[in-house]
Amino acid sequence: MSKKILFISQEIAPFVPETPMSVLGKEIPQTIFEFGYETRAFHPKWGNINERRNQLHEVQRLSGMNTIIDDTDHPLIIKVATLPSTKMQVYFIDNEDYFLKRLAACDREGVEYNDNYERAVFFGRSTLEITKKLRWHPSYVLCQGWISAVAPFLIKTVYKDEPAFCEAKVVTAINKLDITKPIPERFPHFLAFRNVDVDEIESYKMEFKNPRDIMKLALRFSDAAAIIEEDVDLELVSYAKQLGLPIIKIEPGNGRKEQTVKLTQLLESL
Repeated sequence: MSKKILFISQEIAPFVPETPMSVLGKEIPQTIFEFGYETRAFHPKWGNINERRNQLHEVQRLSGMNTIIDDTDHPLIIKVATLPSTKMQVYFIDNEDYFLKRLAACDREGVEYNDNYERAVFFGRSTLEITKKLRWHPSYVLCQGWISAVAPFLIKTVYKDEPAFCEAKVVTAINKLDITKPIPERFPHFLAFRNVDVDEIESYKMEFKNPRDIMKLALRFSDAAAIIEEDVDLELVSYAKQLGLPIIKIEPGNGRKEQTVKLTQLLESL
């Protein structure tokens, strides 16, 4: 039976414009798929994604449930497309409040959204719930970008006994942060879900102030880390080393196959 790999990605080209993150977001899962791994990806339905050109369509059987954050219901819409040149499915998380007609970290004038941390919680929770609903049990989960940063925490706490995630190993990508606003005081309340309450979250003794703290949360609950950009946050790299995480460096333009071999070797060693 082939190993299953779940990608939780902030950017995958060609659905969004090419950046170092989006190019690797496409090349790594594409090559891993070609290596014979069973792969799927989840991606936010940013407002600049052209549904017609990218052939997105809604999956009615997966849409319709609500994700509750801080006592507020947010309806979930799921759309799916195929990564060009492969048969790999990419699922898009959509919601009128968080993603409809809205871009990633900042709007078209470059103003950062105030609710980015809520959006990350919604995206992470929705991704894991849909993965469960698909009855798909990944062996590995690769998280890329701040929008995915809540997923490692959820996998290792709320979902740790779920058949879909109880054996999953998590790798978090370290890259340059594109969010700058402080984390709101109610962030632990956003995170609280099911059997994990605010008191337990606060018992982890983690600060939630600086925007890099959301990535520290991801690394704290990861099994390994991958550096994917040259201009990376060195404090996050240092934090990953303090945690004793295995770390590899993956660079765009240095040979897609060679980079993916490094990643698969890391995964198989976990």
